[in-house]
Formats: sequence, structure tokens, C-alpha cells
Amino acid sequence: MLIVHHLNVSQSERIIWLLEELELPYELVLYERDPVTQFAPPELRDVHPVGTAPVLVDDEVVLGESGAIVEYILGRYGEGRLAVSTTSPEYPDYLYWFHYANASLMTWSIVSWITGMALGPDSNSPLLSALRQRLDRHLEMVENRLSQGDYFAGAEFTAADIMMHFPFGTMKAFYDLGFDNRPHIKAWLARISDRPGYQRGMKAAGHEQDPVGEGNTSRVIGLDSSA
Repeated sequence: MLIVHHLNVSQSERIIWLLEELELPYELVLYERDPVTQFAPPELRDVHPVGTAPVLVDDEVVLGESGAIVEYILGRYGEGRLAVSTTSPEYPDYLYWFHYANASLMTWSIVSWITGMALGPDSNSPLLSALRQRLDRHLEMVENRLSQGDYFAGAEFTAADIMMHFPFGTMKAFYDLGFDNRPHIKAWLARISDRPGYQRGMKAAGHEQDPVGEGNTSRVIGLDSSA
């Protein structure tokens, strides 16, 4: 039995969603954020030394980092589902977008968000302007990619879509990336929302409704592996 240690409103929902898509059995251990600091509770340090979510426990294996956990589950239990073969023409796209989600998109989103909070929403700082312009270039690239196919690796839904969804869904509780004028991103989100596995996963993760439509940008709390 796979055990998922899940912090509310965090990237650990990716793991729950993946397991629901694969219809694999799992046990869910829930954690609530500290009401004062909004960070993960100290109990998570008993599971993983960093004390952040997600954490997957599989017998003797204790693994952190959502991307690593997704790859581990797919490699050991996925039986080829939601991944792309290394011999497929779509493999480079799958690999790129799978890792781009956290390595680039999340990084620039968080940097822009924190800088904006530090300088204030009305700041005329050249730094903040440059950060927002760079983030906008990232979003334009995402929009262009989705204009070429229904999903990030092409015509089929894959784990790359699971990785890419969080910045546009639950992250709206922290920082709205502003996809209202990006029709291909909106259409992709609608396709995701129709998936039964997604709906089960978000419900199990604690969302009362689709997180794409939840929350506002005034909430200030930590994010997944930094919380």
C-alpha cells in the first residue's frame, strides 16, 4: 500500500490525482498548515527530514518532491500509462514540460509573486517590471504550445499535464497567473476538469470545487516543497 503524506493546499495533490488516474490503492495521511505561520506542521519532519509535502512511503522507500514521486510511481506501477516512451516522437515534449513545470514556471511565478508582495502592488520598480515581462514570456510560450495540441505532450493526456496544472489551478490561491486572455490554456484547463480522475483527486485532496475557480490572490501561505 502506497502512503501519501498530503499537506492541504499544496503540490501533494498531484500525487493524489495521479494515483486516482491510475486507479492505484493508497492511504492518505492529511496535515493542516500552522494557523499562524501557514507552514507545514512539525509532524512532517518525522516522515521526511525537510518536513514538507508531498512525501510518498512505499515499504522502505521514503521519497519527497512531487516530480520525483510522479516519476517513481509511473516507473514502478504505471505500466506505461500516462508516460511517453523514449522512442516516441513526443518524448522530448513530454520530458520538457514535465520538468519545466517546477524548474521554470513555478520558479518565476513565485519570484514574481514574492517580489510583488515585498515592493507593493503599485510599485514602479524596474525589477518587478522585468520579472513580470519574463513571466509573461513564459505564459505566452505555454499558450503557444497548447495551440498546437490538446495536451503538452501532444494529443494524449500524460503526467506532464499533471505537473503543469498546479500553477494554473491551486496556485491561484497565492498568485493568479492571468490566463483569462489565453484561450488555449483555458480550453486545456476545461479538458482537465472533465476528467473523472481529476475530479476524484481534487476532492480527496480537500477541494470543495475545482481549484481553477477557487480562492483569490490575497492568500499568503507557503507552497509545496518550500512549505
